[in-house]
Order: sequence, then C-alpha cells, then structure tokens
Amino acid sequence: MANRSPSPIPIWPQTPRRRRGIWNYPRPHRTGLRAWIPSWRVVVGTGLTLLSLGVGVFTAGWIGWAVPKERAEIGSETTTVYYADNKVLGKFAAIDRTIRPLDELPPYIGQAVVASEDQGFEDHMGVDPLGIVRAAISNVTGGGRQGASTLTQQYVENTYFQPGQSSYADKFREIILALKVDQEKSKDEILEGYVNSIYLGRGAYGFEAAAKAYFNKPAAELTVSETAMLVGIIPSPSYWDPRFGEESKAVAEQKWARVLRNMADMGYITQEERKSATFPEPIEYKPASRAGQVGYLLEEVRKELADPDGANISEEELMTKGYEIHTTINSKFQKAAVNAANTIPYKGEGAASKRLGVSIVSIDPKDGAIRALYGGKNYEEVQFNSATDGKAQAGSTFKPFTLIGALEDGHELNEYYNGNSPMQIPGWTVRNKETGVEEEVQLTNFGTQAGGESFGDIDLVDATANSVNTVYAQLNVEIGAKKSQDVAIRAGIPKDATNDTLSNVLGTADVHPVDLAGAYATFAAQGTRHETHILTSVKQGEDTVWEFSGENTKKDIIDPVVMAKATYAMEQVVNEGSGAPAQELLGPDGEQRPVAGKTGSTNDNKSAWFAGYIPQLATVVGLYQTADDGVAQASITPFGQWAGGSLTGGTWPVTAWTQYMQEVTKGMEVEEFPPYVPPAPKPSPTPTPSPTPSEDQKVMVPTGLVGQQFAAAAAALSGAGVNPQLVEVPSDQPPGTVLSVEKEGQEVPRNSNIRVEVSTGPEQPEATTVPDGLIGSSEGSARGKVQGANLEPVVEYQPSDDVRQGTVIDVSPGEGSPVEAGSQVRLIVSSGPDVGLPTGEPTGGGGGGGGGGNGNDSP
Repeated sequence: MANRSPSPIPIWPQTPRRRRGIWNYPRPHRTGLRAWIPSWRVVVGTGLTLLSLGVGVFTAGWIGWAVPKERAEIGSETTTVYYADNKVLGKFAAIDRTIRPLDELPPYIGQAVVASEDQGFEDHMGVDPLGIVRAAISNVTGGGRQGASTLTQQYVENTYFQPGQSSYADKFREIILALKVDQEKSKDEILEGYVNSIYLGRGAYGFEAAAKAYFNKPAAELTVSETAMLVGIIPSPSYWDPRFGEESKAVAEQKWARVLRNMADMGYITQEERKSATFPEPIEYKPASRAGQVGYLLEEVRKELADPDGANISEEELMTKGYEIHTTINSKFQKAAVNAANTIPYKGEGAASKRLGVSIVSIDPKDGAIRALYGGKNYEEVQFNSATDGKAQAGSTFKPFTLIGALEDGHELNEYYNGNSPMQIPGWTVRNKETGVEEEVQLTNFGTQAGGESFGDIDLVDATANSVNTVYAQLNVEIGAKKSQDVAIRAGIPKDATNDTLSNVLGTADVHPVDLAGAYATFAAQGTRHETHILTSVKQGEDTVWEFSGENTKKDIIDPVVMAKATYAMEQVVNEGSGAPAQELLGPDGEQRPVAGKTGSTNDNKSAWFAGYIPQLATVVGLYQTADDGVAQASITPFGQWAGGSLTGGTWPVTAWTQYMQEVTKGMEVEEFPPYVPPAPKPSPTPTPSPTPSEDQKVMVPTGLVGQQFAAAAAALSGAGVNPQLVEVPSDQPPGTVLSVEKEGQEVPRNSNIRVEVSTGPEQPEATTVPDGLIGSSEGSARGKVQGANLEPVVEYQPSDDVRQGTVIDVSPGEGSPVEAGSQVRLIVSSGPDVGLPTGEPTGGGGGGGGGGNGNDSP
C-alpha cells in the first residue's frame, strides 16, 4: 500500500478570552466550590498587602511612641473633704501605697500574680500573640469572654495611661509600649512595678497597703492563702471584696481557689498545700482617720457622690482623682450635736443601754442643706448610722401631716372634738394576730391613769398641744388615711416609710430620722420642699466637676396659708404642751424665739422624738433601742434624771433639742413665723362627761391666767389636768380675754371642771341666725359653724343606712332660722348602720388601750 499522509487537523475559529473585571467570581472554567475559591495569586497578594500595611503601622507606632514618664497620679494625690466653713472635715486617700522592693516580699506574691494574670510572663516579649488570637477566637465564637492583656500590658496601663483610656488606638499603643518596656526593663522590674501599683480595693494600691487594709499586717507576713485572695480579686476589688456581702464573698472564694489551683499546676505550691488551704477572713474595714464623727460624715459624702443622678463618682475615682469636695455640714453645729448627745450617761447609776440609737439632724429650710448629722458616737467602733440607716416608728410626729390634710380639706383649728379616753372610734381596727381578722378596738390617750387622760371637748389647737390620740383618730377617719399619707409624702417622707391605714396618724410606720427632718424642714419653709443634701460642689484643680443645683425644689407643695395655721398649732406644743422645755430657746437679747414642733413617743416607749423648727432651721432629735438580737426594737431604758420613769419625746429629746439649738443659734437673728390670727374663742359645746376623777389625785389650778387669751389659758388648764368651762361675760376687755379663773392657785381633784370667765367685749345685739350648709357636713365642721354663729351645738346620734357616719342629717331649728345668741342648736348626726359614734361615755371598764396604741405621746 502506498503511504498516505494524514489528513490535516481542521483549524476552528478560537473564542476570544473575555476581559476580566474587578469581580471575577464565580471563576470561569471552574465548577462547584472551586469557582469561588480565590487563586493563589490573590491570596498571596492580599496577604502581602495586609502584612505591608501592618508592618507600616507598627513601624510608625514604634518610631512615634516613646515610653512616657509615669503618670503624676502615681504619686500621692488625696481627696479632701471640707465643712461648709472651709475647715477640713476629712480625707479620702487618693493613693494609699507603700513601695516594697520585690526581694522584700515573699516570692509567692509574684508567683501568685503570674499564675493568675499571665502564666507566660517569663517567656513572652511583653505581648502574647497567641493569647490575643486565642481570646479573639473565644470572643467571636461565643465562648467565655477572655482578655489578652499580659502582665506587662497591665503594668503599662496602670503606670502610663490615664483611667478611661480604652479605645482600640489606646490598646494598640499599649501593645507598642509593652514591647518597649519589656526591652528596657527586666522581668523583675516589671513585676515589682506591678505588685506596687495595682489597685486592690479599700483604697489600697499595691500589696503592702492591701496587706494592712485586709489583714492588718505587712506584706512580708502574708500567707499563701491570703496572697491568693488578694490576687483573686484584682479584676474587680470594688465588687469582690468579701465585706460587700455574701454574693461578693462567694465570688472571692471562687477566685481564690482558682489562683491556688494555678499555682499548684505551675509548681509554685504543692497539691497538698492547695488542698489544705482555708479561705482567709479579712478584718473589718476601718478607713484611716475616721474616728468619732468623721467616718459617719465621710460615708454619707461617699454615698451621695455615687448617686447616678448626682455627681456619679465611683469609689475608685474618689480614691484616685484628688477631688476637692465641699459639704453643707457646719462644724459648729456638728460639735453642738456631739455635745448634746454626750449628755446621755452610759456608765454608773441611771446609765443608758449600749444598744441605744441616738440621732440628731439639722436641715436648712431655705435649701435643704444638712447642717448637722449625728448618727453615732464613734464610727471606728460602730459603722451603723442611726440618723440615715436606722429606722423607728415616728409616733405622734406624724400627727401634723393629718392636721395639714384636714386644713387642706376645709377644716379649721377652732373645730371641737371629743377628747375623752378610752374611745371606740368607728372604723378604728387592728388585725387579730390569731384570727387575722380586723377588729374594732378602743383607742386611748397618753396618761398615767387607767384608760388614758380625758380632755372633754377640745379644739384642734389644744388637741395638737396635748397630742390627743382620740381627737386625731377621729380627724383621720374624716379626711381619710390616704390624705394623711399624701401630705407626708409631699413633705418629704419616702412612700415606703408611710402607709394608708387609719393608724398612720399615730406614726406606726418606721422612718429614718434624716427623712423626718427633711419633712419638718418643709414645714419650716412654709410649704416649699427642697432636696435634702450634704454636698455643695466637687472640684478637681480649677475645674468644677459637679455642683448642687437645687433643680428639684418644689415650691408651695403645701399651701403657705395652710402651713401658717399648722405652724401656729405646733407652736402651742411648745407654749402649752409637751414641748415646753423648748421655751428656753432664747434670742441674743434674751427674748423667746418662736418654736414650732411635735413630740413623739410610741407603744412601750420604743422610740422617742422631738421634731422642731424655727424659721431658719429644722432639727429632729430621736431615740430608739434595739433588742438583744440586734434587730428587733425594745423599750428605751430610761436614763439620767428620767431613770425609773419613762423615756418619752417630752423628756431627753426635747431637752437635748433645746440645748443643741441654744448653742447653734447664738448670735442668730430672731425671725418670726408668718403671721396667723387665730379664730376668736367661741362658746364651748355642752361639756362631754368625763370619767369620774379619782378623789385621791389632786392637781393645782394654774395662776397668772387672767388677762391671757382663752385658748392659751384653756391649754394651760388642760395641761394641769382640769377641764376649763368657758363662761362668756360682756366687758370692756377685748373679746377672748380671761377675766377670772375659778379656784385659781388651789388644789382640786384631777379632771375637775373649772369655770373660766371670758370677755365677749361690749354687748352686741342678741339676734342671730342658724348657719346654712350644716346638713351634709361633718360633725366637726358643723360644730365649728354653729359656734361661729355664737350658738351652742347639742349633738344627737341616730343610726342611718343611707348617710355616712359622722355626717349631719338634720338641724333644729332649721338652717337660716332667726334665734337668740347663745341658743342651742340640735345637730342630728348619723352613726352609720351598725356602730354609733362615741358620746364621750367610756364604753369599757377602765383598761382599754387598744388600737395598737402607737403614737401615745408624752404629756
């Protein structure tokens, strides 16, 4: 066969390659996942680009950032606190630190730090790249959050960075400086700087200061277990210090165990040493230079600084930033409070209980500034502040809230109420502890006789002066307990220190003395409420960091007209009632200062108060006593001149109040309360029969009452234990002037009726009319209107299913009827469907004393 040449391969037209774009995915001529995988050229190019960029940035940082000087704050910088008169009150140690060379410290201090904070410290170059990668992976993948800072980086941050510098740029700079420091300093130098600069809580920087703060020993004497506890709380000493409670202690124990475990794993201690270790008990935290009153005041400063709505300064910032803090405390006032408290004897015959809680708080009514705050004798011995941490039943100091509520609702001070005791008050109940059922009980007034002291029919001024429980209970029934609660809250009592039960008028809720003082400062400001505060300003160098603004002031939270009436009634507590010792508060020229206030005592005398004010200052003095268990309240052990008797608001509290106020008001101008003209005396209603007086109880009828106004004379007679019976006589003397007092200066049986002749002024026309608006009003309001028309009210009670108890159903003669002056007007009052209102006759046989009895005041 002939050789044949192969056929030529046909040449087909070639498809031109397409132009590549920036985005060339999916890649041509690839299928599946490979179409999306970058080529090695792209990977290498990108890597080299990023590497070049990183090297460039790193080089720029390395060249541009030299290791700076240590922060100025590393030296001693103390926060100083000042009284209002710029005297130094106390200090917060900005840097409580004592430098100790590493070779003077036990080796296990440095070992514990390395085991807990940076196990690769001896091997890396100041930064741990693997640790950074490991932390990044854990954080990104949702594992436990980890940090990657080495011990060297922490040292750099503590030494060269300002607090709060934590941006990404700051972290990069920290890495550069850590690499440089690792080159410039040995590992021992870095470790020594770390253990002397790290903050360990309680104001302590470094292990030497911390050893003293936590264990009252130098660092050279720390045990392995104590060292492990300190190292364990390094990340958050302000929260993990065991002194902050069980939760903090549990975290501290967990961290302590972790440090010991790491030390054993690294061979610093044996497993036997780890297993035999016990958690150390730190000593009680007693900040330096806080003896006496300084500690109480500095602690209140610290708490107010931490308020997020105020200065919002943390404890660590307070300890490190060298602030200048100005307070409202007047050093003269504070010393006077200490002097008054020191009159309580704690040794010898008639000694007070060691468990007695004493508080004295003064507040400036014009701005709410705390001028004095006494809450204990010595902070280093007892850190509990009776004035701000302590609570006790307020007793009769709560009665003015009910009085103000009644005045706001239209009642007047000249309204008469039955003041006898004991009394069944409709709606007055207590919970039976056995059955849990609310049961109506009798209420009693304060008094030595069985069933409490009876006062007959008295007006609200006398009821306030004599702290008559039965009158105030009736008043609270009329206006409603929620009204009394509302007034207390508006005045400054926290809601959780109030309740809306009828017994709230007797101060059955526990209250902090500082809150009660704030409410009475609202009274002194005649209804304007200011925020109670102890700080005025915080400065740092020339800069003002924070300043009190007073922006929360609430003007006329109580109507000034109402407040003037209430103040007048509370003045009579001092002029004629249980606050009489406060009459000794005199002005610069020897004139009596106007004082308003209220004494307060509770069942079994478990608390005793005097809350009083002058126009320029409100002050509350309080006592309470804890039981042996340190929790429950016990009856106050009478002390001093009151030993063997009872400790009430009218004893030591008002006496100490007067002594204190006399000292702080020396040279202070005498100011008057807003003017208030009391209603002209009206005829008293037919006297409510009082319990038969005991023949063997004699009292002296006061003298010197002729020429006084009847309201003052009646209060004096009631206070002496007799019942004033007003008899009006025309004369040329001003209306209301006392003309004569029966048996003046003589001894008579207690609760005797004493005739008091009072001038009605020149004779007036005899004709008058029965007032309108009586039907549908309350009994007390109707009595006042009838008396205001120069008529005599006579009350009869009738049951009614339709009309609320205590409401007037009918009047005879009818409203608008012309009658002779002095005539009787019969008021028909509903007693409700089941329970009649009291007629003044005792409903039981002597004892009584129910209703909880809270609020029974001193005579």
